[in-house]
Amino acid sequence: MGSSTDYLKKFLEIRYILDRMEDSLYKNEELETFHTRGQIILVAIHYITKLFPQKEKVVDLSGLHSAVNDQVNDLLLFCHFAASRHFCRRPDLERCIESCLAVVQEFRVFFAIPKPEISSKSTTPNNINELVVFFIDFLLEILEKIDWRKSDLKDQSEILHMELKFLITFLGDTPSQATELEETKSILTDIEAVVNEVGSFLYSLFFTRDPVPVTEIDQSLSDLLRKFEILKTKIEEHCITVVSKIKTNMPTKTVVVSLFTVDSLLDDLKDLINHKADRIVGVKDQLLTIHDELLDLRSFLRGVNMQPHLQFQEIVIRIRDIAYEVEYIIINSFSPVWYLALRLSHIMEKIKLIKMALEEMMKSYDTGVLQVAKYSIEQVSLQASKPPILEEIVVGFEKETTKIVAQLVRGPQQLQNLSIFGMPGLGKTTLAKKLYIDSYIVDYFDKCAWCVVSQIYQKRNVLIEILRTTSDLSKERIPNMDEQRLAEELYKSLKGKRYFIVMDDIWNIDVWDDVKRYFPDDRCGSRILFTTRLKDVGLQASPHSVVNQLPFLSEIECWDLLQQKIFQKEQCPPQLVDIGKQIAQNCHGLPLAVVVMAAILANMEKKESLWQKVAGSLSTHISKDNNKCMDILELSYKHLPVHLKPCFLYFGVFQEDMEIPVRKLIALWISEGFIEKRERKSLEDVAEEYLMDLIGRSLVLVAKRRSNGQVKACNMHDLLRDMCLKMAKEENFLKVIQDQLSICEKNHVSIHFYSNPSYMRPSGLHVRPQLGHSLDPSTFMCCSTKLLRVFNISASDSKYYDLIGIRLLVHLKYLAVSHTPSSIASLHNLEFLLVDNKEVAQIPEILLNMVKLRYLHFSGGAQFNESCHMRVSKDESFLMNNLQNVSLLFIYEENDEKILRYSPHLRRLKCAFKVIWDSSKRQYRYPNLNFLNQLESLSVYFHRSYVTNTVHGLISFPANLKKLTLRKFDLSPEQMSIIGRLQNLEILKLQKAALEGKRWDTCEGEFLQLKFLELDGIQISHWNASSDHFPVLERLVLRKSQHLKSIPSTLGDIPTLQIIEVHGCRNSVTVSAKQIQDEQRDLGNEELKVVISGSPLLRKFSGNT
Repeated sequence: MGSSTDYLKKFLEIRYILDRMEDSLYKNEELETFHTRGQIILVAIHYITKLFPQKEKVVDLSGLHSAVNDQVNDLLLFCHFAASRHFCRRPDLERCIESCLAVVQEFRVFFAIPKPEISSKSTTPNNINELVVFFIDFLLEILEKIDWRKSDLKDQSEILHMELKFLITFLGDTPSQATELEETKSILTDIEAVVNEVGSFLYSLFFTRDPVPVTEIDQSLSDLLRKFEILKTKIEEHCITVVSKIKTNMPTKTVVVSLFTVDSLLDDLKDLINHKADRIVGVKDQLLTIHDELLDLRSFLRGVNMQPHLQFQEIVIRIRDIAYEVEYIIINSFSPVWYLALRLSHIMEKIKLIKMALEEMMKSYDTGVLQVAKYSIEQVSLQASKPPILEEIVVGFEKETTKIVAQLVRGPQQLQNLSIFGMPGLGKTTLAKKLYIDSYIVDYFDKCAWCVVSQIYQKRNVLIEILRTTSDLSKERIPNMDEQRLAEELYKSLKGKRYFIVMDDIWNIDVWDDVKRYFPDDRCGSRILFTTRLKDVGLQASPHSVVNQLPFLSEIECWDLLQQKIFQKEQCPPQLVDIGKQIAQNCHGLPLAVVVMAAILANMEKKESLWQKVAGSLSTHISKDNNKCMDILELSYKHLPVHLKPCFLYFGVFQEDMEIPVRKLIALWISEGFIEKRERKSLEDVAEEYLMDLIGRSLVLVAKRRSNGQVKACNMHDLLRDMCLKMAKEENFLKVIQDQLSICEKNHVSIHFYSNPSYMRPSGLHVRPQLGHSLDPSTFMCCSTKLLRVFNISASDSKYYDLIGIRLLVHLKYLAVSHTPSSIASLHNLEFLLVDNKEVAQIPEILLNMVKLRYLHFSGGAQFNESCHMRVSKDESFLMNNLQNVSLLFIYEENDEKILRYSPHLRRLKCAFKVIWDSSKRQYRYPNLNFLNQLESLSVYFHRSYVTNTVHGLISFPANLKKLTLRKFDLSPEQMSIIGRLQNLEILKLQKAALEGKRWDTCEGEFLQLKFLELDGIQISHWNASSDHFPVLERLVLRKSQHLKSIPSTLGDIPTLQIIEVHGCRNSVTVSAKQIQDEQRDLGNEELKVVISGSPLLRKFSGNT
């Protein structure tokens, strides 16, 4: 429906206007009726918008467009007029009501379940359940808009509401999924008939010209509810009949398993049993039994290490699926007790089958016949090949070659381990081979050997491969030796020799630990070189290991390699140079991508038009036309531990080339239940370990670092992202949606939409998160998505809409929106709330009483609302909350400080200060945050006011601060001394601050733990300091500090100082930085770096820094 979005926006404006009219306007009963009908028209248009994407025209709606457009415009004009005059004449009102009715006459066809022949082919689901759920959602939203309080029908309407919600639960549950069975087809037909009757009832109730008498509505509702009772009896009989015909022991296709989701379910069940028993009357004993059984299974699995075994993985998947099933059926269930009891008995049977399978598995394990999950023959042979790619032409790596050659032939005489690590396809093996065949290296060492270790390590094969090169024994004789003899012969062949051994593609340090005793150390300069995707492998080899990270190729090197691979020794035709360079640039420095692209282009006609097409779809060609390339990338994924696989695949929800904020990523992982709970360790700290593991495995790249060296943002190489999406799709973990979406997913699915989608909302057992950007103003999301844990949306025109139905999403843990929903109180599991507000927001009381909320962010700033202030002014208390991270909070009065005392667990706070009036001391002062004993990071922006100069006292800071940022403060020597004596302070940033007398004299005993110091736009001219005042400083950054004359020369004597950065400062500061570096070089310190930018002396020094 090409214009449906336009209609939607117009009706949103109509609703916005009517919502803001004077209350007196609504005393007119007919206008109220008009307003309600307008709301429901809005719902209908939104529904049709989803049913018919703008890009498709399945039925001819041109006549409808013209008629509706005129009537919608009339309504809009009337609303503007009524809003401006605050009154409306009866003829105008009647004309608008008539227009309203004329609009909806055209919509009657949409008040029944969509038929496949009239719905979009691309949006039509494979399962009829999806269309039914979609339609029920539409009906539920209409019911949400109706105010039943003025009639005696409220109770009946609520029952109808619950009956429809139960149908959604059933349609997403296991007994309705066996659509190949006749019994299932029959019950689905019955459901369709009843649901269509509800649609017809709602249409006739609001969109007929003559009002429907209350008695007639009452009778219709009673008839509908009787039919629902009959339908539920049929559903019960169906569940009893069909459950025996459904295979209960069939593992799902998904092999991405996070057992920490089971932990999350156990927590929810425990909370339900202990605190909400009224909701589970009649099934509490069954739930207790299931909770205890799952707890036992989880404890057993935590205590065994059987991940490589196929049977174990299948059982883990089945346990995970039971957790999803229990969560779907019980937690926030809309199901009657009889249905809960029936389905819980089914689940108990499944648990019994799992326990029997576990017993059989343990018997097999004890007898040693348990099948090991190995990779395919093709993958094994792929690993064993050497070198896999790039062996013919070598481009780049000149600096790395020079550096590693020096490590090989110089340095200590003792046996030393070197390693080359980097992401797959970067050329680690290529560089190692380049070194291995280098004539200087060959001449320098007495013995050289190469072995490929690979993922599936076999000690015997490694020994044979090395011994064949280092020993004079017959090549035929060596394979017939036993393992002990092979080890002895290898040791003898290397004893007294200077040897160089390359161990290619090593995945685990256990490999080296297993064979290192066979490599004698005669202190004659022998070397072992690993190539690996894992940084830790190199680090753990020995205390004196040297780790070399391989960089990406430059754009010039990529182009050089591409040319050589395509044209060999010939020149590239001039007409292909520009597009060829673009293709090389699109390979983003990855040699593997260049080689695969070269293979594609070499087999094409040398035409610019063809190369242009290739340039537009680089990743498609790489993954489509060279399976071996993708297989190489997939090896890194398949080698991941079970707990890291969902974390890695989750990167697929982010857009290509996006720099992903680490804190956001970690919050999402936690919300999804991917992170293990550990004693005495926060979930954030464990999640950070997971991320660093992925970075160490070269699967994730560091995009930005924080001032303390921690990762601030990360991203993923395009090829790895393509592999990530491919694996996520194969394993039914993730779907990236552009404009369409299937509703009832059969496996755990994460949904991410990038554009303004027209789609049917997802529902079902395993649907969890929805993330999105720039979504068209949305009016609802209802119970079909009740299991969502993540909802991330940045919406335009947010003043026109509210998230109707969000109160049903009680599982939400992460919510990112443009304004705080009015029904936020219902989200009692919410842990992360991010509000992308443009104007200062008001923080309501309820947010302070949400016991699980721990991350609160307002991009445009926020302040506690008047209700919060009134509460503390009357000495009324709040609950102690669990907030750990808050930004950006305005602390402008004494009450703000009092309210903040109820957040004792804060670890990070970003805020803005004003001087506040102390009512007890009758004077102005700075806010006091001393009571925040757990605060580690504090950022404060000072807002000046006319009373600033009358302030008394100094700013006190929490004693445990590790990071402090102060902006626009006037700082006295006493204040700087207070800051300097913070015992744990590691990072200090002073931005646009002024020091009294434009002078800073530091003293002994201050800044004892400071590692990072940034002075940005600071107003000081003289800085007197000693190396003793900053004994562990590692990094000094000066930005736009035009008043400062020089850097204290004694800072160069700080043994830990690694880098001085000078950006946009006066020339004398630049000179002093260079003098410090020169003095250190004279003393033999070559490690100190000086980085200069924005200085007239930059060109002079650029070659020397």
